Amino acid sequence: MAKAAKQAAGKKLRVTQIGSPIGRIPVQRQTLVGLGLNKMNRVSELEDTPAVRGMITVVHHLVRVEELG
Repeated sequence: MAKAAKQAAGKKLRVTQIGSPIGRIPVQRQTLVGLGLNKMNRVSELEDTPAVRGMITVVHHLVRVEELG
C-alpha cells in the first residue's frame, strides 16, 4: 500500500451540502450527486480517498467537510 493510502485507511469524511446547485455548471451538479448530496443540508459520510478528495475540490464552495476518526 502507498503511504497516503495507509494513512487514510479507515478514515471517514462527513460532507454537508451548504450551497445550492441552482445555476451551477452540470459538472458541479453531477459531482454533488456522486458524493450522495443533492439538496441543501444533506449529509454524507464517505471514505477518505483521493477520488473523494478530488470530488470535494470541485465543489469546495458548496460543501463543508469534517474529518471523522
